[in-house]
Amino acid sequence: MPDEANDLAVVPMDKLAKVYRKMAARIQTLTSEYENAVEEIKIQQEQIKNALKDQMLALGLASVRTTEGTVTLSTKTRYNTQDWDAFKQFVIANDAVDLLEKRIHQTNMASFLEENPGSVPPGLNSVQEYGVSVRKPTK
Repeated sequence: MPDEANDLAVVPMDKLAKVYRKMAARIQTLTSEYENAVEEIKIQQEQIKNALKDQMLALGLASVRTTEGTVTLSTKTRYNTQDWDAFKQFVIANDAVDLLEKRIHQTNMASFLEENPGSVPPGLNSVQEYGVSVRKPTK
């Protein structure tokens, strides 16, 4: 079996870029078709889920066993804030850092490190990756 990577090394870059763009366009088309089909199914699934919820609430049921599976009604509470400045002060005043999720804001961290080159937070890791993009030629 021939080594395809070596075979491609001799193909002119303009031809490789053209083929790459065609592949990207095909991926985009297929992805769009797939996403549209999945979205339609999700809409129908949400309608069925709402019908199940409405029936269970009307009957006062938390769980029901059917021949096709057990349906369980659950309650989920989500929290958000409309005043981030006040919320941040609350977190600081109450030493309640655990109210926040554990992730680093990528753009803010990059800016901080650029502005403070000698101040690196302990345990900070960074990974750099190379990317290649191919765009349509400008006319």
